[in-house]
Order: sequence, then C-alpha cells, then structure tokens
Amino acid sequence: MVQWDDGIELLSAHPRWITLRVRCRRLTAERLLQFCEELKIHLPVEDRQNMGLAFREMLMNAVEHGGKFHPKRWVEVAYLRTDRLIGYRVSDPGPGFTLAELPHAAVSNPPDDPSRHVAARESAGMRPGGFGLLLASKLVDELIHNEQGNEVLLIKYLQ
Repeated sequence: MVQWDDGIELLSAHPRWITLRVRCRRLTAERLLQFCEELKIHLPVEDRQNMGLAFREMLMNAVEHGGKFHPKRWVEVAYLRTDRLIGYRVSDPGPGFTLAELPHAAVSNPPDDPSRHVAARESAGMRPGGFGLLLASKLVDELIHNEQGNEVLLIKYLQ
C-alpha cells in the first residue's frame, strides 16, 4: 500500500533547534536524511560527513528496531546547534535495549573476538551488518543513550 502523505511533521523550527516526527518507514527516513544533508551546518567536510553517517545509523536503527518499520509508529528527531556543539537526538517508540541484549551488534564484541556478532546474526537469521552503534560511537565526540535505551544523543563539539 502506498501512502501519499509525507510522514514528516515539523514540531520546532527554530534555526538552532529543529524537531521533527518521522514515520517509521524506510522511504521517509531516507527523505529526512536527504534533507539533513542539505542543512547548512558549517562544519569541516570530514566532521559533517561523520555526523551525517552517525545520524543515519541511529535514525535507521530507530526506524527498524524501535519502530519495526510500522507506518503508524513515529520516531522523533532533533537537530541542535549552539556556539559550542552540534547535536542530534533520536527517540524511538520501542522498549529500548541494553548492550548486554545485543550479541548481534559489533559494539558487544569482546576485544579478542571482533567478529563474534557475525555468528549471532547468522544464527538469528538476520541480514549481515551490526556495525551501526560501533561506527556511530567512533564518528562523534559523544554518543549517549538514555536509561531505557530508546533515545540517543550524538554530539560534536565545535572548536
């Protein structure tokens, strides 16, 4: 079934604080990511690309794992800009997680077995992957989850 509405609602439009609600659909998330690429956030190219990739990983995790790609569920995202930092906040409708519950994610691998999650993904019938959290944590200055595990902050400090 095709849905013709945009699936993106504007909640706050301040130039330094933009908040949106996004339907848990892959197409809608991709449209939002294209919009974010066009934001003029005045960062060096490498920092801009790193923040964009980290945001992409967290948004897609929220839509897939928190919202289960269900078009009646919503993810809330925010972009914040201060004189000292740029941040993204992603909050999903799911029950959340702890790292102990993620044997299928590379972030849970022990240092002596960096690919252990691959076997966990195969045995669970999951597609290849599982690098999103680990990758995102390496691309930003801070990645912080709330206690429930269904909300994340990505922070890049400005010079």
